[in-house]
Amino acid sequence: MSHLFSEFHLPAPNGGITLPNRMIVAPMCQYSAVDGIANDWHLMHWANLLNSGAAAFIIEASGVTDTGRITPGCLGIWNDACEAAITDTLKRARAISPKSIVGLQLAHAGRKASSHIPSEGGASIPPGEAGGWQTVGPSNVPHLAHEHPPLALDKAGLEQIKAAFATSAQRAQRAGVDFIELHGAHGYLLHQFLSPIANHRTDEYGGSLENRMRFPIEVFAAVRAVYDGVLGVRVSASDWVEGGFTPQETVIFTNRLKEYQISFVHVSSGGVASSQKIAVGPGYQVPFAKIVKEQTGLATIAVGMITEPHQAEAILENQEADLIAFARAFLYKPRWGWEAAAALNGQVEAVAQYWRCLPREHQHVFKDLKIGGR
Repeated sequence: MSHLFSEFHLPAPNGGITLPNRMIVAPMCQYSAVDGIANDWHLMHWANLLNSGAAAFIIEASGVTDTGRITPGCLGIWNDACEAAITDTLKRARAISPKSIVGLQLAHAGRKASSHIPSEGGASIPPGEAGGWQTVGPSNVPHLAHEHPPLALDKAGLEQIKAAFATSAQRAQRAGVDFIELHGAHGYLLHQFLSPIANHRTDEYGGSLENRMRFPIEVFAAVRAVYDGVLGVRVSASDWVEGGFTPQETVIFTNRLKEYQISFVHVSSGGVASSQKIAVGPGYQVPFAKIVKEQTGLATIAVGMITEPHQAEAILENQEADLIAFARAFLYKPRWGWEAAAALNGQVEAVAQYWRCLPREHQHVFKDLKIGGR
């Protein structure tokens, strides 16, 4: 049996979730929300990827506060209107797609917030300019030297953001998602605290690794206190710059989260330093996932330039990760999971309207396939 098409259980205090295969659609920002509110673009996007054959789909980074969004076009979950839009859109998407497991990524962009969307250049928008606002971070150090600096968070600000993560987790649960991922990667707020590149604090939240981990651990603990479902974290296991956050520090950090019954670690890298030198290539982040898996024993998701079925299968067969996340590969080929099933002799669920699209030699791919007609 294919490893990619075997079941996998994600543990949680409430019993957890069993995934029917090892494919995850990674969260991908769409920059298409208005005031944080999901709309018809998200309906199309979610329904499309819920029909991809992947076991689970993670909704894009959703701001726990309005000023925690990366861009003015980013999705949010900080108020009743945002929650209602996600609830309604997800309900509608599920009604026209196979039963699928859905996660949501909770995020705060910190000093990388208040930016133009990528198609408009992605540059920082300073406060006072249309669409911009004052950002916050662990220290008043901007991501790029020429950018407007963030305000260093004081104790009250830390408590407000921590509470926002917990409240947003409750909103996500009410909205109907099956699991939650905290965004601690790609240079956003939780990663900023972990990395000495962005965290220059001299109090109990800065300096040593123990101190730099403190706020991300407090956020995770606050979410776990109100949410007993599958709860994981996405990490940047390397800053790809000298003096930055390291794979071994990632192991220490994620091992500490065992105290709060962490369900999985989604292992990415980079994003906090403009001077990063990333050795990009097929599966370039898989070695980081392997380190985390071997040294923590936690369920581990590998991601990054994994584009071929046999490549994904080999990662699992070699026990370098437990699950594989795909992002742009699924945008380019929204039925990538079907092709993988054909290549690896697996099976997926698909809507009946598409049953007749398969080549005759691959009709084993769809579960419960029945084809009739006149």
